Amino acid sequence: MERSLAQVLAAPLPENMDRELIIVDDCSTDGTAAILDRIASQEPSIRLIRKTVNEGKGAAVRTAIEHASGDFCLVQDADLEYDPSEYPRLLRPLLDGNADAVFGSRYLVDEQTRVLPFWHSMINKYLTLLSNMFCNLNLTDMETCYKVFRTDLLKSIPIRSDRFGFEPEITMKAAKRKLRIYEVPISYHGRTYEEGKKIGWKDGVKALGVILHFWLIDDLYVEPYGRAFLNNLTGTPQYLSWLARVLRPHLGDTVLELGAGIGNIAGRLMGRRFEYVAAEKDPLYLHALRNRFLRTPNVSVLQLDPDRPEDFENAGGPFDTVLCVNVLEYAADPAKLIESAEKILKPGGSIIVLVPQSPALFSSLDTKLGYQRRFSRRELRALLEKHGFAVERMYQLNRIGTPGWWLYGKVLRRGRISKVMLKIFDKTVWFWRRVDGLLPWPGLSLVIVAGKRTVA
Repeated sequence: MERSLAQVLAAPLPENMDRELIIVDDCSTDGTAAILDRIASQEPSIRLIRKTVNEGKGAAVRTAIEHASGDFCLVQDADLEYDPSEYPRLLRPLLDGNADAVFGSRYLVDEQTRVLPFWHSMINKYLTLLSNMFCNLNLTDMETCYKVFRTDLLKSIPIRSDRFGFEPEITMKAAKRKLRIYEVPISYHGRTYEEGKKIGWKDGVKALGVILHFWLIDDLYVEPYGRAFLNNLTGTPQYLSWLARVLRPHLGDTVLELGAGIGNIAGRLMGRRFEYVAAEKDPLYLHALRNRFLRTPNVSVLQLDPDRPEDFENAGGPFDTVLCVNVLEYAADPAKLIESAEKILKPGGSIIVLVPQSPALFSSLDTKLGYQRRFSRRELRALLEKHGFAVERMYQLNRIGTPGWWLYGKVLRRGRISKVMLKIFDKTVWFWRRVDGLLPWPGLSLVIVAGKRTVA
């Protein structure tokens, strides 16, 4: 332990980068605590955190992330299998602005590596292959300890695994979040089981279970973070395609999407003939949008807060279409937002609004999602007409979702709909889309297309 800490404290860092070393003592009983106390008292860069229950690597990493305050987080085990002198190599893609996460690979070939037991290496490579298949990456070493992340991104990803399942879990979630992942070669001085290595074949089986679990279940953002509606939609691609099919015929050639989130709608609506501006106020979502559309020339990303009229003045335009999908229910003042949107539309341009319908359905689900309100058809029509729009089309969407919303929110008073239920819904959207107009109750969502009135 002492030798390992000495190497970490002496490891070179890029110029003008401070060192913050967060040590998690996972309830050690072998004398480590006294060593850590002594070293921490001498080194101001160390923050020592003690756990009262031994939970495993994943839980220790989760604890460390909660206390991290620097720009980047690098995971370092306390053994000497990985060489801290390679920190600059790991950090370079992040500092150059090319990556959001960097994995140090033991299997890229231009570094020295200790020869280890065949079957241990095969299990590692097999798990990497399975992980790649399910998360659609091409990593050479998913199980590597050396993973470096931008801290703001890492803090927004929930870590559920307590033991070695951390590695496949964070890999799957980074892939689903569309993070830019780089690999760099590292040296590796692995231990044998006789020298104290703990991971075994049972952990390999558990890792397979973690891969399958987080492939099926989307659990991509920590609970307090961001608009939960956007986060849940990452796991409902068929519903998003249905929504895009409804919206696409009403788009003009230049489109401004307010509250674009992580690009779920923009990715389906932007086409080569469109000039598409994806606007968002949240820094993390802005980062996701810039990553997603980095090499899409007809899509630009704009920082814009829909509640700030002055932000609309810098939005460019005028636009043929302003797209407002699940934005008005969060707005501090929906009337002011509609007024701002009207000012940046071309004469004859249109606004497309999607909102949650039926104030009577407002429940614990809406509160948990951060909704301020639900709308009636009459209320939304009056709001648009008051601010210079003429309603052209009105759709009720997702009638099959209404009974479920009523059950979960009004009857059971839940704060969320299970991700499994969302998956089942998404897999059956092909059917519900076709019978939506036949169901006799109102839709969960309301879509209105309204044109800007021209001044005579």
